Amino acid sequence: AALAAGDTNTAADIFGQILRADGENAAAVAGLCLCLIESGDLEDARAMLDGLEGKLATDPAVQSARAALDLADQSAGAGDAGEMTEFRTRLETDGNDHEARMELSKALLAAGNREEAVDELLELIRRDRAWNDEAARKQLLTLFEAFGQMDELTVSARRRLSSILFS
Repeated sequence: AALAAGDTNTAADIFGQILRADGENAAAVAGLCLCLIESGDLEDARAMLDGLEGKLATDPAVQSARAALDLADQSAGAGDAGEMTEFRTRLETDGNDHEARMELSKALLAAGNREEAVDELLELIRRDRAWNDEAARKQLLTLFEAFGQMDELTVSARRRLSSILFS
């Protein structure tokens, strides 16, 4: 869920204080990165993540923040409501228009419709799991990383993905 600008600034200040006391605190690094992403400062978030080394760079919380940044980059180029309608129309005409389904998923994610975005990716995998070098599965794994492994949507979507892949 999106935070109000004041909440994001407050959270960023707190994470900054933690990092001044403990520069190796991965949770604080990840939290500060997420604040930067939330405020639209993707360049600073990327610079922060790219500057990390060692255990800090490979920490799961930091990897989750990196996935969130990748999704924010995608969302910046994702379509608006008009393009969503175009993608839906293309899918009504041809349910196997995989490019339209992938772009619809990205646009839904950009609009904050996480569940629908995941549903479209799962449907694409169900229809043609190998399409575009398994692009839908790879995108889904990026979503799982960004949402967090314990997120309810991640858990339920992983179950659904397993049933598709192993049926």
